[in-house]
Amino acid sequence: MATTAPVTRPANPRFSSGPCAKPPTHTLAALSDAPLGRSHRAAEGKSKLKQAIEETRDILGVPADYKIGIVPASDTGAYEMAMWSLLGERHAEMVAWESFGAGWVTDVAKQLKIEHTVHTADYGQIVDMAALNYDHDVCFTWNGTTSGVRMANGDAIPADRAGLTLCDATSAAFAMDLPWDKLDVTTFSWQKVLGGEAAHGMLILSPRAVERLENYTPPWPLPKVFRLTKGGKLIDGIFEGATINTPSMLAVEDYLFSLKWAREVGGLQGLIARAEANAQAVFDFCDANDWIDNLAVDPATRSTTSVCLKFTDDRITDGAAFAKAIAKRLADENVALDIGAYRDAPPGLRIWCGGTVETSDIEAMLPWLAHAFETEIAAQTEAA
Repeated sequence: MATTAPVTRPANPRFSSGPCAKPPTHTLAALSDAPLGRSHRAAEGKSKLKQAIEETRDILGVPADYKIGIVPASDTGAYEMAMWSLLGERHAEMVAWESFGAGWVTDVAKQLKIEHTVHTADYGQIVDMAALNYDHDVCFTWNGTTSGVRMANGDAIPADRAGLTLCDATSAAFAMDLPWDKLDVTTFSWQKVLGGEAAHGMLILSPRAVERLENYTPPWPLPKVFRLTKGGKLIDGIFEGATINTPSMLAVEDYLFSLKWAREVGGLQGLIARAEANAQAVFDFCDANDWIDNLAVDPATRSTTSVCLKFTDDRITDGAAFAKAIAKRLADENVALDIGAYRDAPPGLRIWCGGTVETSDIEAMLPWLAHAFETEIAAQTEAA
């Protein structure tokens, strides 16, 4: 096999699935307007936080009667806040086809200990969403960050459901069309698709979710950072920029920059197109090489952000060691950083293809992946 190294390197080798690459035009100087050393409760801080909420609403097309709040602890904090505040009134349908969905099952089964049914699928596959009981509350991820499998659409979710749908959309928001009429709770984090700074989560509530909050009190104690109501009424300030805890105004400024950049590339549709172009470059590469394939079994459910790959060559004797060697070689060459599969996922690679990544960088990286494969196969053969 030819093992000559490619000449061209990606301009940006950052393909991590979280924290994700910054927008291509990002500079620290762009954050100079951040009100550092100021209270987030001062007029300027509250204005910035409210702007972040309203820009999010506008770009994502969130309905006007949905509430959007900035909450602590990233997507995990936002989703757990929703589960602990809303679940327990009725049976829960827990859907898990990757590690984060499995984590939400643990919350319900071992912490909240409420009546529930668990629906699982192997990595690379997805649960049949049409088989669920939507008179129950349904908890699921839209895009499997660790499995590379996403929901193709929300058609299986009935409009006249009695239960609530709680959607972890952290690697889908700003990269995929989300059907808001099918989602009662939606969460994501800034550090995913838009490459923002960590630790802040977004919680989006439908009117049905607000109604549940104001008419149902869970039987367990709620930590202060989880409390969304007071005296049986929604704490509206949370959804107008009065955050539960102290936010980083530098991170807020960074998120505002990312939202501004999102507008410049065509808003939501522009971001979706960028992610799809990036993912398609990887899909085409897999089609052209018989030693690598998409982990997603059904092409209709392939993620366009966290693209997960598996090696299929029969000569590979230790899949985990081989994948780690490939990832290390690409990192050492500074052509692809942080692309190893998630620790709980099958051995392979995970390439972030969200809209902040340039397609030209994906295209420059892929020949290096082929070179790394050839080099590792040759080394394995020689060692044998």
